Amino acid sequence: MQHCQRVGLTKNIYNEKYRKCLSKFSIGSQNEINDERGMKEEDVEFYFFVTRQGYGYWGIIIFMKVAGLGQCSLDNLFVVDSFPAPDTKKEVIEWTTAGGGPVATALAGLSRLGMDCFFYGIIGDDEAGGKIADSLRLENIDITGLLKRPVSDSQVAFIAVEKNSGKRTIFWKRPSAGPLKPDELPDDFPADTDFLLVDGLMAEASIYAAEKARKKNIPVMLDAGRVRKGMIELAQMCDYVVASEEFAGELINNGNSFEPEKAIMSMKSFGAKAVTITLGDKGSITASGNEIFQTPAFKVDVADTTGAGDVFHGGYIYGLLQKWDIKDVVRFASAFAALKCKELGGRAGIPALEEVEDLLK
Repeated sequence: MQHCQRVGLTKNIYNEKYRKCLSKFSIGSQNEINDERGMKEEDVEFYFFVTRQGYGYWGIIIFMKVAGLGQCSLDNLFVVDSFPAPDTKKEVIEWTTAGGGPVATALAGLSRLGMDCFFYGIIGDDEAGGKIADSLRLENIDITGLLKRPVSDSQVAFIAVEKNSGKRTIFWKRPSAGPLKPDELPDDFPADTDFLLVDGLMAEASIYAAEKARKKNIPVMLDAGRVRKGMIELAQMCDYVVASEEFAGELINNGNSFEPEKAIMSMKSFGAKAVTITLGDKGSITASGNEIFQTPAFKVDVADTTGAGDVFHGGYIYGLLQKWDIKDVVRFASAFAALKCKELGGRAGIPALEEVEDLLK
C-alpha cells in the first residue's frame, strides 16, 4: 500500500457513485481533514483507488465548490451559409435550442470538470424558464438559488452562426421581471464556497455578493462583458477580471482603434491579482503583477464560437483552484474554450478533462 501527498490532480479519476472528477486527493483520517479544512462530514468521503501502475490508495476526496450569480438564458441557434443582407431571406441549414448565459455556461464547464456548482439568478414562469432550469439540472448544477418570477418572461437569445467561420451574431432579450436582489440571497451566502463568479448584469446583487465573499476570503471573478452601470465598482472588488474585447474597448473608449496593451494597462488599475482580455481567434492578453503576456488561441475546426468566452471563464477558475501558475491557468482555459467551438451551441462541445490535456501536450 502506497501513500501520496495532497496534490491537485491533472487527470480525471472517477468513482462509480458520483462520476465526478476529483480536485483534491489526500491520505489521513477524516477528522484530520475536517480539522485542516474546516470541512463538514458531508464534504469528504473515503474511496479506494487502483492506479494504472497497480498501486492502491486509500484517499479522501474534497469536492471544490463554485457559486455563480448572473445570467441564464435559453439560446435558439441557427446555422446559415453566410449572413444575409438586409431585407432578404435566408434558408437555415441547422437549428437547435440549448441552455446558455455567461455564468450558467461557465458553471456547466466547471461541473463537467468535477466541481460542485451552485447557480443564483432568475427565470420567468414561461416555457423558456422551465427549459433553462432543466438544462442546469442536466449539468448537475444546484439551482436552489434560481428564483422563478411569476407572470414574467425568461432571458432568451437568437444566435445566427455562419457555417464556414463559426462566427456568430447574438440577438438577446433580458428577462422581463426585476433582477435578483441582495435580500433574496441566503443569509449565509456564499457559505463554504471555494470561488464566486459574477457577470455584473444584476449589479446590486453582484456587488453585495462580492462584498460577502471578500469578508470570507473567497476569491471572486468578474466576467466583464460590457461596461454597464456598477461594473467598474464591481471590478475593483474582484480578485480576477476576465473581460471581452468589447468591454476593454468601451473601457478605454478608443472607438474603432482597439489597442489590447493599452486596455490591459487600464484594467490593471482595478487592483485585481490578474486581469485578462479574451481576443477571439487572436488568443488573449493577461496582466498579473508586473508581468504582461499574450496567450495564442488553439487551432481547431470551428463550428460555433457561442459560449467560448463563458467556457474560458470556467477553465480559468478550474486552473486557479488547482493553484497553477497564471500562465498555465490561461493556457488551460484557452484549450478548454477552443475545444468547445467544435460543436454547435454553448455547452454541447464542452470537453472532458482528458481531451483538454491531449490538446495541451
